[in-house]
Amino acid sequence: MARAVGGNLPWYGRGRGREACPRTAENGAGTGIGVGSGNPPWHRNRGGTGGWKVEKYRPQALSELVSHRDILSTVQRFISEDRLPHLLLYGPPGTGKTSTILACARQLYREREFGSMVLELNASDDRGIDVVRGPILSFASTRTIFKKGFKLVILDEADAMTQDAQNALRRVIEKFTENTRFCLICNYLSKIIPALQSRCTRFRFGPLTPELMVPRLQHVIQEEGVDVTEDGMKAVVTLSSGDMRRALNILQSTTMAFGKVTEENVYTCTGHPLKSDIANILDWMLNQDFSTAYRKITELKTLKGLALQDILTEIHLFVHRVDFPPSIRIQLLIKMADIEYRLAAGTSEKIQLSSLIAAFQVTRDLIVAEA
Repeated sequence: MARAVGGNLPWYGRGRGREACPRTAENGAGTGIGVGSGNPPWHRNRGGTGGWKVEKYRPQALSELVSHRDILSTVQRFISEDRLPHLLLYGPPGTGKTSTILACARQLYREREFGSMVLELNASDDRGIDVVRGPILSFASTRTIFKKGFKLVILDEADAMTQDAQNALRRVIEKFTENTRFCLICNYLSKIIPALQSRCTRFRFGPLTPELMVPRLQHVIQEEGVDVTEDGMKAVVTLSSGDMRRALNILQSTTMAFGKVTEENVYTCTGHPLKSDIANILDWMLNQDFSTAYRKITELKTLKGLALQDILTEIHLFVHRVDFPPSIRIQLLIKMADIEYRLAAGTSEKIQLSSLIAAFQVTRDLIVAEA
């Protein structure tokens, strides 16, 4: 059924990807309440309930959503003209898909009508073929006595539904269009069968831009009394990659662990390598001999708890900025892609680290030979 939501930010926030802050010797902090120096600012919120959650800042109305204005204006027109079609909202997490349809539902129905007019199911609910033939079918097929208009069925994370369930849903959508509207929400459009896609109006929600994220983060910072530096804000926006939920989780976990949100604290809390660490690793691989580079990188990985996958991702960005000859850069990127593939397959990090250093040392020798 419809869940209680609240707040005023343009994105949806069920916590699928909560940030975990590692417990470190320096700060002695984990993700529990009351860590860091003194009481964290999350405890000084309205009502003093002891810590806010992402749901607190979910927008209540379509007017409060500031991203994807073209999609929102189209949906608003559908509602105002009473011609809402079946919807399929897709895109990466934390971009406003669920918030959009819940805001639509609030505009369509009064609060006391939610229970009888809106059915919401997500990945935590059983949504096999039996559920489609049972609760969903019975909800869609019945009419309410005291309310005109259509009911709304929200199937969140629909890409997790089985093929059989999706095929069964196809006929239900067709049969009860007059009485019920369906809204499917997913991250991967390719996991929705073509027959369902053709029955819905599709909207893609792309990642949020920093220009949209920063003002909303500043609103939360002001509301919660968080101490944030400018480089800390940039780090939060960079690491969230357009996912507003992830940005708030990083912000909260960093503040709970350190009390102050700086670039170094954000990177430490999320376990990402610092830019200075990546610059050092690149310097060692290109300018030191193999044994020294391997020893120093291994020591740094152990000291800071870094994953080779994260190091490889960050180094990839640096490779594009370094002035390598095109042919050498191509070979290096191919080698790095092979290493990433092997890491994903579960191979030894030590061997793959050796391979990464070897690739850069071969690149260095080729540059010297060409010079």
